[in-house]
Amino acid sequence: MPATFAAVPTTRLRRSAARRLPRSACALVAALALLAALLVAPAARADEAGAARALERFRDQPARLGPFLRALPKGGDLHMHLSGAVYAETLLRLGARAGGCADTVTFVASPAPCLPGQRPLLDALADNGFQSDLIGAWSMKGFPAGEDGHDHFFATFGKFGATLGDRVGEALATVTRRARSQNVQYLEVLVTPRSSDTRALSQAVPFTRDFAALRQSMLDAGLRAILPRARTELDQLVVQERAADPSADPAVRYSVQVSRATPPARVFAQLLLAFELMRDDPRWVSVNLVQPEDDVVALRDYRLQMRMLQYLRGLYPQGHVTLHAGELAPGIAPPADLRFHIRAAVEVGQAERIGHGVDIRWERDPVGLARELARRDVLVEVPLTSNRQILGVFGRRHPLRFYLRHGVPVALATDDEGVSRTDLTEQYEQAVLDHDLGYRQLKRIAIDSLRHSFADAGTKRRLLREQARRFTRFEARWPAR
Repeated sequence: MPATFAAVPTTRLRRSAARRLPRSACALVAALALLAALLVAPAARADEAGAARALERFRDQPARLGPFLRALPKGGDLHMHLSGAVYAETLLRLGARAGGCADTVTFVASPAPCLPGQRPLLDALADNGFQSDLIGAWSMKGFPAGEDGHDHFFATFGKFGATLGDRVGEALATVTRRARSQNVQYLEVLVTPRSSDTRALSQAVPFTRDFAALRQSMLDAGLRAILPRARTELDQLVVQERAADPSADPAVRYSVQVSRATPPARVFAQLLLAFELMRDDPRWVSVNLVQPEDDVVALRDYRLQMRMLQYLRGLYPQGHVTLHAGELAPGIAPPADLRFHIRAAVEVGQAERIGHGVDIRWERDPVGLARELARRDVLVEVPLTSNRQILGVFGRRHPLRFYLRHGVPVALATDDEGVSRTDLTEQYEQAVLDHDLGYRQLKRIAIDSLRHSFADAGTKRRLLREQARRFTRFEARWPAR
């Protein structure tokens, strides 16, 4: 049956038939429309069945499973920090090209000129030992199992940060190329706009828990003057990225990172800038709190930061909120702090998506909370590799299947694929091998990644239509018989 015929709603067929045909023929038209729907639906299920059988055959065949999952349409990566997404080898080349240096003991990068105790990064392009030391310090490569992955992971950012300089767009191009090679259509990239400006503003305006007064003071002190500078900065990043990777696929949007382990005035300044940016420039689509959730300041101010978000979301209802919440596990934070972070992020902080959500089993009433997430349609962004590296939570201890069992939408994500030495395909592979997910679950995850994206409505519809076409082509490769 032609797909175009099957796509026409039965009610519309009935109305058009009534205008053109005798009453006796209307029932026939309606019956044919119903038959078309019944014929097409099993065909779609048959296509899925072929792909599902292929996945089951490939579970124990790594050489077949990898290519299958790489070609699988994955929708979007909704949780990806730009600086952490760039592989250390790329950072090294960028830093060496700029004449950067690195300490020979701490391996902290810095701009030229090199001081005593430092070597030019250029040396590492010819000295394999020096290069290995740098990459080991800037990523999780070779990090011994059983040691504190949490501290090593977060320490990497302070070591390689100086390598990016004014080449952030060029670094982003390596990320978009990698995404495109894995059939990823959409990225939401976490970046920190105008950090020095918000720091200066927060130091100039005394903090008060009267958020209305604090907001007005920051606006009066010139917060909106930061907006054109942030727009220019983003324009430059996009121009540089497109010069290095002219393709417009995947689509890229940006999320504002807010440093949760900083003083309250700075957190509020960054949050306020984020909501103003989202109102000013549609490329900015959400705000997120970053840095270790178990940091002493982040733990102390968690409830305060949720109230800040609640206040600002009321003033800027068009702004989207996705929060790192529950990136904790026993031993990393005190038990009391594992009891409320996810619930507070959703109920107080107004989060529409949650990043990590690993500690849900230690929250008060985890089943009730999961049901609330499902009822509110709050998606959980799940980066399996970083959950294992940072928290030591993986396999049966990970809550991925718990969320799915309770109807909570999930999207697999990379978090910091360069630091973790991974990619989105590996997250899908872990979902198959470590969590026993099947093809239809993977497909639902991929669709939900776009359905819960913060792209504008027109872009989202376009991406979902294109994803449907990609799935049709993909499933056609795996006939049911």
